[in-house]
Amino acid sequence: MKRAMLVLADGMVFEGDSFGAAGETTGEVVFNTSMTGYQEILTDPSYKGQIVTMTYTQIGNYGVNHEDKESADPQVEGFVVKEDLDLPSNWRSQKSLQEYLKEHGIVGIQGIDTRALTRHIRDYGAQQGVISTTDLNPESLAAKAKAAPGLSGRDLVKEVTCAEPYQWNEGVWDSTQGYTGKPASRYTVVAYDYGIKRNILRLLTSAGCAVTVVPAGTPAEEVLEMDPDGVFLSNGPGDPEPVAYAVENIKLLLGKKPIFGICLGQQLLGLALGGKTYKLKFGHHGGNQPIMDLATRNVEIAAENHGFAIDMETVRDAVEMTHVNLNDRTCEGLRHKSLPAFAVQYHPEASPGPHDSRYLFTRFLDMMKERKKTSPGKGGAKAKKTLSAQKRNKKTASPSGAHEVKKLKTGAKGKKT
Repeated sequence: MKRAMLVLADGMVFEGDSFGAAGETTGEVVFNTSMTGYQEILTDPSYKGQIVTMTYTQIGNYGVNHEDKESADPQVEGFVVKEDLDLPSNWRSQKSLQEYLKEHGIVGIQGIDTRALTRHIRDYGAQQGVISTTDLNPESLAAKAKAAPGLSGRDLVKEVTCAEPYQWNEGVWDSTQGYTGKPASRYTVVAYDYGIKRNILRLLTSAGCAVTVVPAGTPAEEVLEMDPDGVFLSNGPGDPEPVAYAVENIKLLLGKKPIFGICLGQQLLGLALGGKTYKLKFGHHGGNQPIMDLATRNVEIAAENHGFAIDMETVRDAVEMTHVNLNDRTCEGLRHKSLPAFAVQYHPEASPGPHDSRYLFTRFLDMMKERKKTSPGKGGAKAKKTLSAQKRNKKTASPSGAHEVKKLKTGAKGKKT
C-alpha cells in the first residue's frame, strides 16, 4: 500500500496507509463515535472544512450505495479510519468505500491508532491537520497545518447551500419500495438550506409538508411573499457568526411565521435573538449523545454534529432551554418564551443515528396547526405560484429513488450538493 501521513498543527504525527484518493488535504480534525452510517457522515454538509476520524475500528464492511446519501457527494475534507474493510458484504452495496472515496477525490488514511488520535483531540482540542500521500515530511506537514485557516470566522454555508430554490417530493425509506413518494400535503414549509440533510426533507415531506428549499441568502421578504405555514432553519457547517445575512433574515421572520431550527439553525436563531455562540473544545459528533428533555426528564440518545454552541446566558431573557447535553451540560434545545419558534442542537432526523427524537417534527406541525387556527391566511399558496412562474419547479427530487437534485453547487472543489 502507498504510505500516508497525518500531522496535526501541534506537531502530532500519525503514519499509516493511503485510503481513498492519493494526494493531500487539509481540515479541522474531529472524531465521530458512530458505529455505522459512514456514508451519511461523509455526505453531511455540516462536515465541510473537516477531516473526520471514525472511532469504531472497522469501517466499510457494508459498502456504499446510491441511496444512503445526505447530499449528492462527499463533503468531508478527509477521512481517517483504523481499518478499511475492502470486501463489503451487503445486498444493497454497489461499490466499496475505497472506490467511492477515490471516485470523489477524498484523501484518507488507515492503519493508525485512532484511539490515540481521539484521546489527543479530547485532551488538546480539535485542530487543523494535513493528510498527505505526496509529502511525508512531518515538519513540512506541521507547518502546512499551522498555516491552514480554521473554522472560526469562516462562512462555510455559502460553499454548501443550493444555487436556486427547488421543491422536494421524496418521503422516507420503505423496505419494500425504497424512498416513498410525496403524500398529501397539509402544510407548506420554506426550508433555508445552510447545508441541509436530505433525511430532514424526507421527514418533513412524509409528515405532510410541501417543502420548498431556498438558498441560504434568500431575503426574508421573498419567503414571506411565498406565505408558507412555517419556516425551517437547517443544519450546516462551521461558525455561525459570519453567516450574518442568515441572522438578519431570521430576525425579520420571527413572530411572522412558526420557525423550527436544527443544529446550525439553532445557533443562527440564538444569534437572531441577540445571543452569542462559542466554539466547543472538540464538538459533538456521533450517534450516541445523551440528551435530556427538561420538560419530561426523559433522556434521548441522539445524533449530533457540531463544533459551536449557544451561550444560554446571553439569551435567557428571550428563550428557555428545553434540552440539555448530559455529558457537558451545553444547550441542546431552546424555544422562544412568547413567539412560535424553537430549535434543537442535535439531529432528530437520525441519519445515521437513533430515532428517539423524531417527535420534534410533529411538534413543528402542531405549531403550524395552532398558528393557522389563530392567524388563517393563504397557507403557502404563493410558494407554488412563485416557483411555477420562474420555472424553478424543475429542480424536483424524484420519488422513485433516483433523487439527485441537479444544478446545485457548493462552490468548493467543483462539488455538487
